[in-house]
Parts: sequence; structure tokens; C-alpha cells
Amino acid sequence: MRGPGSWWRGKSTPAKVETYTRGSFQFFAVVEVAGAGLPVMGQIGGGLGALLMLLVCAHAAVCALTVARAVDWVRGLREQPVRMLWTLGALTSAVAVTAAAIAEYGPGGEAAESAAGSVFGVVMVFGVGIMALGVDGRRHVYAIVSGFGAGTAVVVFAMDGSVLAGLVVGLIVLAGSGFLAFTAVFSVWLLKAVYELDEARETRARLAVAEERLRFGRDLHDVMGRNLAVIALKSELAVQLARRGRPEAEEQMIEVQRIARESQREVRDVVRGYREADLGAELSGARGVLTAAGIDCEVSGPVEGLPAEVQSALAWVVREATTNVLRHGNAERCAVSVRVREGRAVLTVENDGVAGAAGKGGGSGLAGLRERLAAVAGTLEAGAEAGVFRVVAEVPVTAVAV
Repeated sequence: MRGPGSWWRGKSTPAKVETYTRGSFQFFAVVEVAGAGLPVMGQIGGGLGALLMLLVCAHAAVCALTVARAVDWVRGLREQPVRMLWTLGALTSAVAVTAAAIAEYGPGGEAAESAAGSVFGVVMVFGVGIMALGVDGRRHVYAIVSGFGAGTAVVVFAMDGSVLAGLVVGLIVLAGSGFLAFTAVFSVWLLKAVYELDEARETRARLAVAEERLRFGRDLHDVMGRNLAVIALKSELAVQLARRGRPEAEEQMIEVQRIARESQREVRDVVRGYREADLGAELSGARGVLTAAGIDCEVSGPVEGLPAEVQSALAWVVREATTNVLRHGNAERCAVSVRVREGRAVLTVENDGVAGAAGKGGGSGLAGLRERLAAVAGTLEAGAEAGVFRVVAEVPVTAVAV
């Protein structure tokens, strides 16, 4: 069986703030009835006491309903409760004037006058303060508070004939209702801020998930792109050899099987997030794959001594560039070089298959490489020039090493 504690703990932080805001302002209705309504029955009594008690209860009920609808409006769950605000304003004025009239002209002594005066003050302060919950803009709040304060001074002066009494009571109502109105405005601001913060956190979480999905898709593209291209190439070669009755067909299919298993392992590593590309292995693999495809491949440059992050980033460039040569170009020659220049590791991949190569910066693969290199402060340039398609990747060695 769930208790009150579990009900409260099950709420989110914005829901807790909303519940607290609703409960706090609706509790004013209980305070109004208990603090101002009940004493009226004992100190005034009779028909006037019952009438004033009934008006206080009606005013408290309208206040509670206004709080509910105003908070719903703040949350964007309904339109602004304009009619309810006008109803509360009119009822507040009516109850206040009735209480002032009973205090001034009604039967009873000082106790009855004090009870009716309490009703007047409580109704004015609570009514104006709760109206501020459903008002948009500080100027409107200022207008309501100052308007009811001035109206209070006028009513007291008209009934009592004393300017001083009107000013004093008006200032008391102005101060009390102003303080409660300020509390209402601050509560609305806090409630909106908490929900906006919660929405921002949800948005950040969704962006993190989307970024992780993009990273996973990029890694999967990098892993499977070259391997599938090699599998397709070797399978086609095995078919041609098998048709001629050549025994090398079996060797090609064994190689296809090996690459397929390697792809399966790499996909598992991508899913687990443990895979790091090795530059030396990728250079050797690129030379072997391109040579098997009939492309003269030359690899040069030192690999040893480069930081692991640099090697991993450049290895992905080698893999993507090799895939593009196999897929998009009709190259006959490809050159891959690695060198360190002015504290930066520079990888250059050139091929003469410009006709079918990817355009400048085109393709999701190159875009993924730019994102990957940007993570290590690297850059990527790709484009055709003088009949050669060139990919150049640069990664700062010193910055990554630190």
C-alpha cells in the first residue's frame, strides 16, 4: 500500500513545485474561512453574521478555483481565466464593501466591528493577491494592486468621513495585497523556470541520444563500408574464377569468409564502444585491398611514435578514403603518405580516378570524418585538382598528446 510519502517521492521536481504552488495559494482559502469567516458568527451573529459568513465562504471558494485555473494557464493547459478574474474582482469588492458597511452601520459593539473589519482586510488582501496569479505582465499587477488600494481608501473615507482613516486603511491593504501579489508573481516565475529547466534537460538528453546515434551510424559506416566493398569485389572475382574452373576461387571465398567474420567482430566492437582503429593495420589493409582490385598502391611514411588518438583518427581517414576509391573511382594508381610537419601529423591519400570520385566535401563518410577529426582538433580537406582526387587530413600531435 502506497503512503503519502511515496506519492510525493514519485513526483518529478517540476510537479512538486507545481503541487506546492497550488497547495500554498489554495490554503489561503482555508485561512480566510477559519481566520475571518468563523469569528463573524460568534461576534456578529444573526442574519448579518450568517450573510457575511456565506459571502466569505463563497469568496474563498472562488479564490481556490481561480488558483487552479490560473496555474493551469501558467502551465499552458488552458486559456487565461479572464472571466474568473473578473468574477473574483467583483466578488472581492462586493464582500469588502458589505463588511465595511456592517462594521460602520451594523449592530454590535467593538467586537462586531473588529470582526467585520477583519473580513474586509482579509478579503481584499487575499483576493488581490490571488488575482495576480492569472495576470500577465507587471503593469497589470501594479494596476490591480494600486486600484484596489485606492478603492479601499475611497470606501473608508466615504463611510467614515476621515481622510486619515482612509489613507491608513488604504496603505495597509496596499502593503498586504502588494506583498501577496509579489509572492504570486515570484511563484509563477519560479514555476515557469523549473518547467523550462526540466524541458531543457530533456532536450539535452534527446540531443545526446541523437548524437550517439549519429556516432554509431558513422562508426558502422566506417567499419562496414570498406569490408562490404572488398566482399563484393572478391565475390565477383571468385565467381569469375569458378566459371573458368580455377582453384583460386576457393581461396577468394575463404578470404570473403574471413572478412565477413572480421566485420562481424568489428560491428560487435562498435556496439560495445570498445573499438579503436589502428593506423598501421589500416595502411596495410588498404594496400592489400587496392592491390587486389588492380590498383597500384604506394604507402609511405612513419607510423610509430604517433599518439594513439592521432593514429585512430587518421586510420579512419585511410579506411574511408580506401572505400571511396573502390566505390566511386576508376583509379589505376593510389598513393598514401603519412608525415609529421610542424607538430602536426598529415595524412594524404591521392588517386587518379577523378571521374567517379566524390565531389568536394561530399558524402556522409567525409562529413563523419570531419566530425571525428574535429574531436581531436584536426581538419580534413578533399577535392580534385589536375586530374587527381586528394584527401588531406591533419591532426595536431602535441595538442592530442597533452
